[in-house]
Amino acid sequence: MTIRRVAIIGLGLIGGSIGLATGEMLGEIETTGWDADPEVRRRAAERGLVASVGDTAGEAVADADLVILCVPVGAMEEAASGIAASLKPGVIVSDVGSSKGSVAKALARALPDATIIPAHPVAGTERSGPDAGFAELFRHRWCILTPGADAPEAAVADLSAFWEGLGAKVEIMDAEHHDLVLAVTSHIPHLIAYTIVGTASDLEDVTRGEVIKYSAGGFRDFTRIAASNPVMWRDVFLTNRDAVLEVLGRFNEDLTALQRAIRNGDGDTLHDLFERTRTIRRSIIEEGQDDARPDFGRKDH
Repeated sequence: MTIRRVAIIGLGLIGGSIGLATGEMLGEIETTGWDADPEVRRRAAERGLVASVGDTAGEAVADADLVILCVPVGAMEEAASGIAASLKPGVIVSDVGSSKGSVAKALARALPDATIIPAHPVAGTERSGPDAGFAELFRHRWCILTPGADAPEAAVADLSAFWEGLGAKVEIMDAEHHDLVLAVTSHIPHLIAYTIVGTASDLEDVTRGEVIKYSAGGFRDFTRIAASNPVMWRDVFLTNRDAVLEVLGRFNEDLTALQRAIRNGDGDTLHDLFERTRTIRRSIIEEGQDDARPDFGRKDH
């Protein structure tokens, strides 16, 4: 790996975790960073999320071999344009956004001469901000790279090695396929969580507060997901609109079929669905993507 200096633009949960993980696991790599919020920059410096926090984005990316944009996907193009004049030749520009097709186009418009390799570390928590980051966030999690057809193989190999150095498992796929897969595994689940928690909020007065008081485990899991960064998720749904709408249409069809089975007392259909979905849960645990313990093995960071 030829990467010796990494610049991180955006020092919240993901950016901060990249900085901490790089310092802990790839100590030979120098880290710099910047955030548009002065208070975030101050706190990032206090926590040591990166070795040095620049006064400007341009200062942070100067001489960097790798620049990672850790901003909401709707802000990618503006963030990239802001550093364009400060990038050195041959720098790899990447990101951490949850939708990839729109990001690739935005970065190409802003940085037509740069080596752009979009990426998505499939890791996170409902927390956000510079105090949310921790070095172990990417361990045993997938990071998906979606390089364009003209991306240099050496640059793809360098970025893969960087993420593997942070403990992640790397997968390379087409951006359009990524966006469809993540619509199923992440975006629609978040949309459902936001919806059911919003419905519960509307019912609070009707039930005299009992929805919150008697929250069972399933609802609590929904509230954890629904507590995620609202700006980030607003942008995800807008930038991955086509894939989200495609999967949402399929979900609505399946929901209608389930509604029909309940109305008709069709216990066999319900049982078959629940048995099939339980098998999927077991497969996720076997793949190491979650933990079977009651607390899911999650620690409070």
